[in-house]
Formats: sequence, C-alpha cells, structure tokens
Amino acid sequence: MSLLEIHGLEVRYGGIRAVKGIDLEVGVGEMVCLIGANGAGKSSTLRAISGLVPTAPGAVRFGGSDLAGVPAFRRARGGLVMVPEGRGVFAQLTVDENLAMGAYPRSDGEVETDRDRTFSLFPLLKERRRQTAGTLSGGEQQMLVIGRALMSRPKLLALDEPSMGLAPMVAQKIFGVIRDINRAGVTVLLVEQNARAALALAARAYVMESGMITLSGEAHALLADPRVREAYLGEAAA
Repeated sequence: MSLLEIHGLEVRYGGIRAVKGIDLEVGVGEMVCLIGANGAGKSSTLRAISGLVPTAPGAVRFGGSDLAGVPAFRRARGGLVMVPEGRGVFAQLTVDENLAMGAYPRSDGEVETDRDRTFSLFPLLKERRRQTAGTLSGGEQQMLVIGRALMSRPKLLALDEPSMGLAPMVAQKIFGVIRDINRAGVTVLLVEQNARAALALAARAYVMESGMITLSGEAHALLADPRVREAYLGEAAA
C-alpha cells in the first residue's frame, strides 16, 4: 500500500524547470532513496513534497489524500516531516528545547517517552541535553535535527542529504540510526549523494538526472547496475 505518491511533478524556478514531470511512490514502512548528482532536482523534489515550493503541474498524494493547496505546516502535522539539507538547529536553544520544538504541535501525554526514545537512539544528545545547539558539532547537530523530527511522530520521514559534511564514521552512525528508525516502522524517503550507502540501506531506489527519473528499481539491483556503478560509485565500465 502506498503512503506517498507523486505523479507528473514539476518544479519551476522562474523559467527553469528543475523537476520535469516525475512519478515516484513510497509504500507504507518502506525505505526508498533518491540518488543523483548535484543539481539533479532531488532537493527540489523533497521541497515540493513537503509543500515548501509550489508545483505546477503535478499531484502529490499522502495517505490517500491530495495535498494540493495544503501548506507545509499542515503536511508536517499530518505526518509528512522533512529534515532539510544543512541541518538548521535553533542555535540559541538547548538540545532539550530543540526536541521540545519538534513536539510542539502534540497534545498527547507521551512526549517524554518519545524524548527518552530519541536519547536511546542518540546517547550523545542526552549527555548534551542542557547545551545550546549552536555549540554542537556538525554530526551532533544532524542527530538533533533527526531527533527533533522524530518528536513529531512522523509517518514519513524525508531526509535531505543527512551525511553532507560529516566525517565518514559519523555518517556511518547516522545511516545506522536511519536504518533503525525505518525498522521501527517509520517510512523513509532518503535523498543522498552517497549512493553506495543509500542503496545499501534502501529497499527501492530512483536515479534522478537533470530533473528526470532515469532509472528505478530494487536498490540491490541498482547497486549492481553498471550504469549506476560508473556514474555514481566511481567505477569504470567494463
């Protein structure tokens, strides 16, 4: 069963078509990745899905509902939550306060339970819970923005380049947590330049070039595809 469906999606910036009529689907509980070079249109696709940029034409359906005209904050409250590229912590607030911002729309009594669950995923955040977010390392800030997103109890977590700018060991830890989040039942749409890591994590994948989907299929099959290996994994064609 599909949780997210997009059909004929276009994103324009003035006269430039950044996304050129793509189709994409993410099933309930799946992890799907979208890979491609810089400027391929991956981030624009996520922003369009999240309601941060307008789409014309194209349709986005989430949980069976058409999102046309639904603003970004209502999409997030409905469970479609994006972790943007570049982190974006509230620098002057503490770790605890940043996490509380993620739970701001909620009125249930399980916020503290979810905070403890977030700390179990990211023990370093628990150690630094009284520290202001602006003083954290890049890797710790990435942990925090993912944790903040989880505090809203997303149905679908859309991650835009979560490994960008991180040391390899830190990026590996982030990827491990994303895998655990998905295994816990959260649907994940992952945009990532580290194609090898993304394809190793995901069940299915889409390859994007110049605003268009050029390949799609099972992630393990694309990982072995010579076109993907040459273009994105730095391996010469045989």
